[in-house]
Amino acid sequence: MRTLELEAAGWSEHRAGQHLDVRLTAEDGYQAQRSYSIASAPGEPPAITVERLEDGEVSPYLVDEVRDGDAFEVRGPIGGYFVWDADEAGPVLLVGGGSGIVPLMAMARHRVRAGSEAPMRLLYSSRTWNDVIYRDELESLDAVEVVHTLTRERPPGWNGYGRRIDDDLLREVAFAPTDGARVYVCGSTRFVDAAADGLVRLGYDPSSVRTERFGATG
Repeated sequence: MRTLELEAAGWSEHRAGQHLDVRLTAEDGYQAQRSYSIASAPGEPPAITVERLEDGEVSPYLVDEVRDGDAFEVRGPIGGYFVWDADEAGPVLLVGGGSGIVPLMAMARHRVRAGSEAPMRLLYSSRTWNDVIYRDELESLDAVEVVHTLTRERPPGWNGYGRRIDDDLLREVAFAPTDGARVYVCGSTRFVDAAADGLVRLGYDPSSVRTERFGATG
């Protein structure tokens, strides 16, 4: 993983949860484009956190090769559905799997930066403790209640959750459906479907659960 802070001329201030497109052009004119969630809070320079995919066209360059001062094309900010603004009242539940944490982290950072009083809780599923993205920052994020679950391997002395997100785990961690919480779920398609369906079974109105999926691109 690598986080890149971008200096984008003419950039319009983004909202927490939006994304941008990165387009690379090779010397022979071949182009490749990928979408990345914006990791930074509104009011901060746009930043993206990129996971290196072994067979990727774009991510190996962004993770391994880009240096300060390098230039590439960026389009954005994009999206108006999967967003949270700090002036919105009511609790906020964030549910992330793996690199699905990125837009949720923008929301958490936005809450801190804006001084919002909205209760915010993050349920974050990772394979192992070493796979937790933004781990140090999450550990020090007093304004957001962070709950981890590790699905493959737990460190010695681990007393947190150690399974995939299921209905029972959601029942223990989520706000009560009657609290009027806004919910944002991001991860792989399978992860998002399981979490969103579980929240609906728990009693959440489907219209209160906003989802964003990521996966392989052609």
